[in-house]
Amino acid sequence: MTRPDRARPMTRPDTTRPAYTTPAHTTPAYTDPADETPAGTIRVLIADDEPMIRAGVRAVLATDPGIEVVAEAADGHEAVELVRAHRPHVAVLDVRMPGTNGIEAAAEIRRTLPATGVVMLTTFGEDDYILRALGCGAAGFLIKSGEPEELVAGVRAVADGAAYLSPKVAARVVAHLASTGAGALAGRRAAARERVAGLTPRERDVLSHLGGGLSNGQIARRLHLVEGTVKAHVSSVLARLGVDNRAAAAVVAHEAGILPPPPAEQR
Repeated sequence: MTRPDRARPMTRPDTTRPAYTTPAHTTPAYTDPADETPAGTIRVLIADDEPMIRAGVRAVLATDPGIEVVAEAADGHEAVELVRAHRPHVAVLDVRMPGTNGIEAAAEIRRTLPATGVVMLTTFGEDDYILRALGCGAAGFLIKSGEPEELVAGVRAVADGAAYLSPKVAARVVAHLASTGAGALAGRRAAARERVAGLTPRERDVLSHLGGGLSNGQIARRLHLVEGTVKAHVSSVLARLGVDNRAAAAVVAHEAGILPPPPAEQR
């Protein structure tokens, strides 16, 4: 028989500890694709219905360690969907693609994902498409047969918020505008100069650098201005010229013949 003074005291269950429960299933948080890219890297999407063209564009861009191709598309519809999924800085679009073409894709990208700049790839004889792309807000225009360096320069310029017109594209656009019934080339140039005459001297300087494909930051350094001041001048230039985007303003600069001289190191 157990002595009463040695009996074990009764213990009550600890009700302060939570009962064990099976962990609830949790959905992983959304990860922005851009978070997986090294800082400062330009993310690019390529869209062309010809695999060899896509491979060539990818190979050229791969020569720049600061550029990464994150997706490829074979038509405009797929390009728009992949831009939504990958959020690239720049979309390089062929003008002619089956189904949704490059012009339609550019318009949709600029409408729904304005942070992605659009560069159009064209061939000779597609001047009408170039003019339509200008109206859709495309910021860069390159000829497929152009120099590889132009592709890299164009992507970098558009990623930096600038407009880039291949010299060959600019020349063809100006010549095409002159042959569309809007007047002879001399008339187009005179009209452009008249429009430019309404700008202030500083706005004219800014426009000339827009025509040279420079970003706001580059213009600021060239003209020794604050970048915010350049941005204000660009907005004023677009409004005074009656154009919707930097690429269209660049065309006016080419027509008026007011491109800036090259930097001193390039002379």
